[in-house]
Amino acid sequence: MAVEQTFVIIKPEAVARRLVGEILGRFERKGLCIKRLGVTQIQGQVAQEHYAHHADKPFFPHLIQAMTAGPVVLAVLEGDDAVAQVRNLVGATDPVQAAPGTIRGDFAMRLPYNMVHAADSPDNAQVEIARFFG
Repeated sequence: MAVEQTFVIIKPEAVARRLVGEILGRFERKGLCIKRLGVTQIQGQVAQEHYAHHADKPFFPHLIQAMTAGPVVLAVLEGDDAVAQVRNLVGATDPVQAAPGTIRGDFAMRLPYNMVHAADSPDNAQVEIARFFG
């Protein structure tokens, strides 16, 4: 197992529903360490850059609107195989397909409102950490 860092955004709908503590608690109970934490409201340009790989998809405008709708919590988490551990806790991107017991399976109802963004690789985690934390 490799100790690595990953990046998570707790999305506006989760903040509005006051699920931040529950979500962060799941990561901590798994054994991940919170290394950095921040609260911000993502601006449109940053959201578009962050999700540029989806720019040609029909849901892109809705995704950007959802991500910029209110405050978010940014987190850098660290631990053994952190990227895979977090993605397992988060569950499938589509909440309808996310297993019960996962964050999306327990709290999300539909896309693009799936509660959290989680980096999909160690390399992307580093890019995303730099994008949001400098």
